[in-house]
Amino acid sequence: MKARYLFPNDYMADPAVHVFNGKLYIYPSHDRESGIAENDNGDHFDMKDYHVLSMNDINGEVTDHGVILDVKDIPWAGRQLWDNDVAYKNGKYYLYFSLKDKNDVFHIGVAVADKPEGPFIPQPDPVRGSYSIDPCVLEDNGNYYMYFGGLWGGQLQRYRDNKALECAEFPAYNEAAIPSRVVRLSDDMLQFAEDPKPVIILDENGKIIPHDNNECRFFEASWMHKYKGKYYFSYSTGDTHRLCYATGGNPYGPFTYKGVILTPVTGWTTHHAIVEWNGKWYLFHHDSVPSGGKTWLRSTKVIELEYSEDGTIKTIEGSRV
Repeated sequence: MKARYLFPNDYMADPAVHVFNGKLYIYPSHDRESGIAENDNGDHFDMKDYHVLSMNDINGEVTDHGVILDVKDIPWAGRQLWDNDVAYKNGKYYLYFSLKDKNDVFHIGVAVADKPEGPFIPQPDPVRGSYSIDPCVLEDNGNYYMYFGGLWGGQLQRYRDNKALECAEFPAYNEAAIPSRVVRLSDDMLQFAEDPKPVIILDENGKIIPHDNNECRFFEASWMHKYKGKYYFSYSTGDTHRLCYATGGNPYGPFTYKGVILTPVTGWTTHHAIVEWNGKWYLFHHDSVPSGGKTWLRSTKVIELEYSEDGTIKTIEGSRV
């Protein structure tokens, strides 16, 4: 299939995608023109609410179910409602979202609904011990694991061993790259059940990918899926604008780098979801073509994802889709 823009009437980005009740549900961030100057802290990504979209067919109509959560309805909110993900357990849907508190520090919040299209009711406080951005949740053998983290505006460089630093620190160029985090969720889905752990990505020689290898190292946009029993951890390399992936044998890793899923697209950021539906696999992502290249006004699109016989993912040329 050719790549398809899903919702041309508005700017939706960072799609999280799941199959619920036989439909595809897309939970994007909602870009807007806020008038804030572009900078490395990402202040121009000043999103303030979430919509949910659904589809009955990959080539069919996209339904917008409207606003499911707004900054003004979150008790601890400061600003910037960034990427989110949704998980289902025991008749409830849990929306995990990135949001700055009133001190301008990112945490991860939870909102709960009875239906996948919401509305979602936020908890009064963020998840205890949470930080940074881009939550993604994997259900595996009855356990739920959250992957999260993002550098620069995502503030991950402000933390070490799950504790805040006095000053943000980046590694030396030959030192290990700052990793994403993984944590098992509590039975009630509202808290962490353990301390978050680093998601280690190794090269083909079994060495941790260093900070200066910004063609391959983690930057943001964690996503996890399983294919033929293997765990596929995929992510954005940030300033080199690629979606890459690594595979492992369990939810915690370590994961071995395997290659590029998507080469650079128009627009600074790249962020995605990978999902199987009706026997085929799809990559949902975004670019800034419809807005004329404005990096803070992005549009969600979908294209089929293909695997080789050995389980490697066939690279998609972003500039051509």
